[in-house]
Formats: sequence, structure tokens, C-alpha cells
Amino acid sequence: MATVVAKLFLHTGADLAFFGEKDFQQLHVVRRMARDLDLGVEIVACPTVREEDGLAMSSRNLRLSAEHRRATPRLASVLFEAAERLSAGAPAEDVLTEAWQAILAAGYTQVEYLELRDEEDIEPMQTLKPDGAADLATI
Repeated sequence: MATVVAKLFLHTGADLAFFGEKDFQQLHVVRRMARDLDLGVEIVACPTVREEDGLAMSSRNLRLSAEHRRATPRLASVLFEAAERLSAGAPAEDVLTEAWQAILAAGYTQVEYLELRDEEDIEPMQTLKPDGAADLATI
């Protein structure tokens, strides 16, 4: 993905590139790549736009089965609740374990991963930094 984006930046000579916060890891990789390679492109993060029930608007979400689409509002609410608890200072291990269990209880058969990561270096965190805010860009 980073190679394709770098080629696009180089071919277009773009000054600005807008990426959604929905895929936070991708946004982070693109920002880091543009900075590390001195591409002269400012990466602008765009807030996640959500459906009325909390699900992030996404072309990928349009492909959800009817059953999965019905379950997604619960996923969003579990993650928002976890973010609130993390922002209040609750330990990540406890919050994430309970959120994991709630996601499975909502009807999901598996959880691939659920982690609290640092915004700058994407390293795992045990508690939210004092100046941080739990952001669920990828819901």
C-alpha cells in the first residue's frame, strides 16, 4: 500500500493528501512514509463519518451480510464504551478483555485483535497517556 501511495504522490506532485481516520493504521503508515521519504506532501486526517447507528461509512461495510450489518451497531457501542473507560483512566487490560467478551456476546464468532496503541509509534499501551484520548478510528 505504501509503495502505491508513494508512487501516486511522486507522479502527481501533490502538496496535500487527505486520508480518513477510519483506517488509523493506514493513515499512520502514510504519514510516516511521507515524512521519512521527504515527499513534500502534507497528510491531512479526515474524521470518520458514521451512519446513524454508529457504524463508520465505508465501501467495505456496504458488502456486509444482512446478519453482520445488524450486529455492527453493537460493535460500535462496545468500542465507544471502551474508549470512554480508557479515557477515564481504566487499565487497558481490563477494558479490552471486557470489550472482547462483549463483542463475542453480541454475536461475533471471533475477534481478530483489540488493542490500545500509541498514536505516534503504534506501540502497545497499558493505559491511555494523560494527554491522550481513546480514538476508535477503525470501527
